[in-house]
Amino acid sequence: MRPLPIAPAWRLAERDPELRWLVTHLWSQDAVGIVGGEPKCCKSFLALDLAVAVAAGVPCLRRFAVPTSGRVLLYAAEDAHPIVRRRLEGIAIAAGVALRDLDIQVITAPTLRLDLPADRVALQEAVARLQPKLLILDPFVRLHRIDENASSEVAPLLAYLREMQRRHNLAVLVVHHAKKGAGNVRAGQALRGSSEFHAWGDSNLYLRRDGDALTLAIEHRAAPALKPMKVELVAAGEALALHLVERSEAEPPAPTSLDERIMAALAAGPSPIPFAELRANCRVRAATLYERLAALAASGRIVRSGNGGYRLTG
Repeated sequence: MRPLPIAPAWRLAERDPELRWLVTHLWSQDAVGIVGGEPKCCKSFLALDLAVAVAAGVPCLRRFAVPTSGRVLLYAAEDAHPIVRRRLEGIAIAAGVALRDLDIQVITAPTLRLDLPADRVALQEAVARLQPKLLILDPFVRLHRIDENASSEVAPLLAYLREMQRRHNLAVLVVHHAKKGAGNVRAGQALRGSSEFHAWGDSNLYLRRDGDALTLAIEHRAAPALKPMKVELVAAGEALALHLVERSEAEPPAPTSLDERIMAALAAGPSPIPFAELRANCRVRAATLYERLAALAASGRIVRSGNGGYRLTG
């Protein structure tokens, strides 16, 4: 029997590892989670937008950067293949890329049931063979014949997806329906079925419709979320894609690299910032911070003041 790993408290890591993004501010790297909402809220369009963004390395919704592109594996259970292709082509056009150039692999099996051992093995083997960065399953209700209200039945399916995510270092996105008429309930609690769905997600995206207006809300387990923002489905000829609206009301993207975090911290400070304070803000090792500060100073972007602090040039 494998012994249980145990370590003294004083030997635990001093801080959490730096958060990495699959899609900046929308989906953390190797996260499992839900794209949720009531019917006709464009959940599938959002999931496909994420697919195009990750495969192409272009911003999702024309705003949220993708640090590293990679293969996407998609199972779209509710829509015919021509519809899926047409939607992907429209989103690709909006993103300025060609669908034929994107590594999006589509599972074309007529059914995929994760409550059946044979289908679980088949999906596991496909993931092992293709090594996607992102697996999209749309929607959850077509992946089983269990009682979604029973935690004892939902939990094993979600645990299977979590185990696959950990084994193969990929992100898993599941499209799931919300309860009808749950507009006054917190988005995660409005998901249909067991509370296991809400608890499972590392990154969750929720779409809600109020008349003709669509609102996107973001939720992360280990990162702050942007404020809810408006999106709309925009037609350009025969192409359809979601776009952000009221961009000025959305919070600006946070810096994603160490150099950007250093520059942002210095820009926010009214006076030169000491090294110790910069290190606390940037949450990196002292040697790493010294190296980047030296490089930024050599490039003329920052200077060291007489009291030992750092400030922007100019």
